[in-house]
Amino acid sequence: MAYILVTNDDGVFAPGLLALAEALRSLGTVEVAAPATNQSASGHKKTLFAPIPYEEVTLANGLSALSVSGSPADCIAVSAMGLRPWPPDLVVSGINRGENLSQDVTYSGTVTAALEATINGAPALAVSLANRNADAVEDYAEAARVAAHVARIVLQRGLPPLTILNLNVPNLPRVRGLQLTRQGTRLYRDQMERGEGFVRIVGDPPSGTVDELGTDLWAVHQGYASLTPIHLDMTAHRFLADLAAWDVRLDGGAG
Repeated sequence: MAYILVTNDDGVFAPGLLALAEALRSLGTVEVAAPATNQSASGHKKTLFAPIPYEEVTLANGLSALSVSGSPADCIAVSAMGLRPWPPDLVVSGINRGENLSQDVTYSGTVTAALEATINGAPALAVSLANRNADAVEDYAEAARVAAHVARIVLQRGLPPLTILNLNVPNLPRVRGLQLTRQGTRLYRDQMERGEGFVRIVGDPPSGTVDELGTDLWAVHQGYASLTPIHLDMTAHRFLADLAAWDVRLDGGAG
């Protein structure tokens, strides 16, 4: 049987995590290491040189979980360093309350937890539901079904080093299918509110270019689950030749 580690960024008691963990139990042994509190939009934050409190808690389905007072990346880092058996056969992060599409992956604690897992040598899948108001386990049923389907395939086939899969599921009782996609382009509508001595970032949820065939935004808008491979090599390979033409060479100083 496979050993699967589940994490998220919405917090250890979030309904999306419970739905995911329950769906994955059909594939093997499931353990949980997740943030003690909501860490949405925390990005790839990693706590260094400061205490990270943790405790064992019990989820509503009786599953034991490691509750970590840190970021999603912290949860994976401390698991990899000994608080959980390592490496698991698969790390699955989610199910996030709200989609993580296109540039969202740079903000998302859900996605960066998966990236931290692959940095530490474990294949990883990030899962998000395009419903920012999902507050019951039942709201995540279809996303959990799709996640278990993808997880089963990853367990069979594996993933390349430093590569994760980013799965986004539309808010439908049944998806139209699964599309392999590339990242699209998000449009953010953040606004700033000023208070007495502070500011607050608010605004409508992001939109994006939904009519570009083959993107994650297009797929979810069309009612498909979107599966996008993401690699940690962020080199702009196509731009390297253009950059070389700038003649950015610099002579070394005198020895």
